This record gives sequence, structure tokens and C-alpha cells, in this order.
Amino acid sequence: MLAALKKLFGLAPAVNYADLMKNGGVIIDVRTKGEFAGGHIKGSVNIPLDQLSSNLAKYKDLNQPIITCCASGMRSASGKNILKSKGYNNVHNGGSWMSLRNKI
Repeated sequence: MLAALKKLFGLAPAVNYADLMKNGGVIIDVRTKGEFAGGHIKGSVNIPLDQLSSNLAKYKDLNQPIITCCASGMRSASGKNILKSKGYNNVHNGGSWMSLRNKI
């Protein structure tokens, strides 16, 4: 219960995105193909949010670190929720791709 309260109030430990990437993490950018073409994190995979549920076949390891990102953090939060609902256990909302780029 204490852990849930800490997370609720933003007191949980910060996610170390660089460590997630060193441990086999993948970045899924849920923006549209056009937005992705306009700039993205090198090595990230573009799966638009509306296509995410049907394009997860290549991510068979439900414990692989996955970081979602988008333009502002709204769609990436939705992407995280979709992945969690599909059984993925190690999913993190990286927020905006520009901010995430500086954290890895």
C-alpha cells in the first residue's frame, strides 16, 4: 500500500531509461508515421497508437523493457496502458520523444 501511495504522489524512484535500454529495452514511438518521419529517437520503432494492439507479434517477451513515447506524453500513456492490458510487465511511459532522447 505504501508503494502505491508513493507512486500516486510521485515519490516513487525515477525510471532510469538509459539502464532500461542497456538491458534490452525497446522504444516504441506511438506517433503517426508522418510525425515520426519529422524526427525521432535513433533506433526507436514507430507503431502508431491506433495500430499498436495488432502489431505486437514481434515482442514475445512480456518482461522485455518497453518504453513508449509520443509528442507530449498523452498517447504514450495510452500506449503503455494498451501494452499492460496485453500482459506486458515492464512498460514505461517515456513521455515526449524529445525529452526521452535526453534521458537515454
